[in-house]
Amino acid sequence: MASCDACKSGFSWDGKPTGTETTIAGNNTYVTGTSKSAAILIVHDIFGWTFTNLRVLADQFAKEANATVYLPDFFGGEVIPESTLTDPAKRAEVDVPAFLGKNSKAVRWSEIESAAKALKAEYPKLGAIGYCYGGWAITRLAAQKDLVDAVSTAHPSLLEKSEIDAVKVPLQFLAPETDQLFTPELKEYANKVIPTLGVPYEYVYFPGLVHGFATRGDRNNKLQKDGLERAKRSAVNFFNEFLH
Repeated sequence: MASCDACKSGFSWDGKPTGTETTIAGNNTYVTGTSKSAAILIVHDIFGWTFTNLRVLADQFAKEANATVYLPDFFGGEVIPESTLTDPAKRAEVDVPAFLGKNSKAVRWSEIESAAKALKAEYPKLGAIGYCYGGWAITRLAAQKDLVDAVSTAHPSLLEKSEIDAVKVPLQFLAPETDQLFTPELKEYANKVIPTLGVPYEYVYFPGLVHGFATRGDRNNKLQKDGLERAKRSAVNFFNEFLH
């Protein structure tokens, strides 16, 4: 992930988030929706819990998947400014290896698991979706059948084969054609192994698109706009199937 410029670039979307802020398991959290029967946990990319694009997506999931959606802060209050998306100078200042060192799996996994446990204690059904950085965490949650009911991830980062091996709940991958982090080897491995695990599995392929498209794609580019909207619809349909 050290050389992943795609992790730091993209486009901001128009839209005004409509949710509120609260805390879950001690973490500041954006929350939206009114469902009492189903919740969705979002694990963010490196732009964190305040990222407008993710909050707008959370609002859409709440409405279209009939769920209360939670987007906690898993970076200890650190926020990479959204202006970094389109400013090469600011992107160059983002030290991804150092950032990942502060937010490694060993550092953040317990917070993510605790947030999921808090939500599962409150809601009969819990789904989870992760983007980029959040992809490994979502797949790791999928190893706990009593914790989450279904998980989805778009262009996951830091994913390991052992995490794929351990999946025990319905899982969806939203996979762009070009992704230096969800590599062809990992894609092939997932498509070979997960169908042997006895869980519902959905692999949605997005030709012509790249890492980050589902949260930072260009809405003024037809290919990217169609792709990011298809990714959202795919996740909504997936959660509607397994959470209701």
